[in-house]
Amino acid sequence: MLTAFVRAFKTPDLRRKILFTLTVMAIFRLGSFVPTPGVSYVEIQKCRPTGGQTNQFLGLANLFSGGALLQLSIFALGIMPYITASIIIQLLTVVIPRFEALKQEGQTGQAKMTQYTRYLTIGLAILQSSTFVTFARNPEQLFGPSCTNILTNESPVTLIIMVLTMTAGTGLIMWLGELITERGVGNGMSLLIFTSIAAGFPGSLWAIKQRDGRWDTFILVILIGFAIITAVVFVEQCQRRIPVQYAKRMVGRRMYGGTSTYIPLKVNQAGVIPVIFASSMLAIPGLLVQFQQSNPNPPGWVAWIAANMLNHGSPWYMATYILLILFFTFFYVSISFNPVEVADNMKKYGGFIPGIRAGRPTAEYLSYVLNRITVVGALYLALVSLIPLIAFVVINADQNFPFGGTSILIIVGVGLETVKQIESQLQQRHYEGFLR
Repeated sequence: MLTAFVRAFKTPDLRRKILFTLTVMAIFRLGSFVPTPGVSYVEIQKCRPTGGQTNQFLGLANLFSGGALLQLSIFALGIMPYITASIIIQLLTVVIPRFEALKQEGQTGQAKMTQYTRYLTIGLAILQSSTFVTFARNPEQLFGPSCTNILTNESPVTLIIMVLTMTAGTGLIMWLGELITERGVGNGMSLLIFTSIAAGFPGSLWAIKQRDGRWDTFILVILIGFAIITAVVFVEQCQRRIPVQYAKRMVGRRMYGGTSTYIPLKVNQAGVIPVIFASSMLAIPGLLVQFQQSNPNPPGWVAWIAANMLNHGSPWYMATYILLILFFTFFYVSISFNPVEVADNMKKYGGFIPGIRAGRPTAEYLSYVLNRITVVGALYLALVSLIPLIAFVVINADQNFPFGGTSILIIVGVGLETVKQIESQLQQRHYEGFLR
């Protein structure tokens, strides 16, 4: 593998793409440390150590921003508005016929869908930046009671500039991601998410060492992490290949078809989307409790939510988390893979599954196989997502425990996809690639 990397850097155009990608990733990380105008860098550094523990519902957003959110930097929102916009547009494709028609138009329709995603990203960025600026005016809600003043000026002009700066930062991140996709290696947005999460790994690991104070626990966590990564890589590569045979047919004077291929159905067909959906839904109880903090006599349900739904070690929290992941896994797979559409396309081009009649029987067979695979994939996602919660209870680790949940799924998925793209680039130049 190391030899293949050396060969990749010896190829001029591939070396240029890799260096361009690394440069953009470095610019992205640099922007995570540049404070937004009106924010006191010195004061916010004093407040940061308690930020991740006092506000659990901000953990996911802070994870995707590489820690920039709790620093209120120009890239504080990170890639989260774009992820949310992409998910919303994808869900609306099932509901709005206009979006469904654009999806079927090919490259032209996809370009329009991308443009809609950009507009929605900017809108969400304005909304989220306004929310975080409001929190910044009351920093005890964002960082804890020990933090009282992180803004140098609270005039309306300064607050508007802060909102515009964070929104512009989101637009710049979106542009950087598209540049990587066009001129670099891999998917730009995925690589920026990968950069944000990977940047927090060393700090999270060292926090475990400082909290426990023992090297044997630190080494044990690293070994367990490697075992988890190995298992996740194995499952992410697993797929059920359904054989497809195409009949021979004459088109003019040429004969087409007669080939054999397969439909790859991954075990984790939904990717990391169900975990993101479940984490976002579990943030709602935290927001409800946040709004009730000013009430001197909060209702009983507020105390129950604070004791059970905001405590990561609570059985209620874990059970709700698992059920949400299972539900969103089946929901997302059902809207992303349509067996009826696949069966119709196969029938249109003369394809069939050996032993299965074309048309409705093929769709029923694909649905049957997909449901069985999705059960395994949903249980796998739930198990991986529980790892940080178990670590939170067993070793009192931070809520953003690196080896498990959203972070490990994204890092492994993006890493595998990027390696495959570099591998394909090498194979096009008649090299051996990463594996001999």
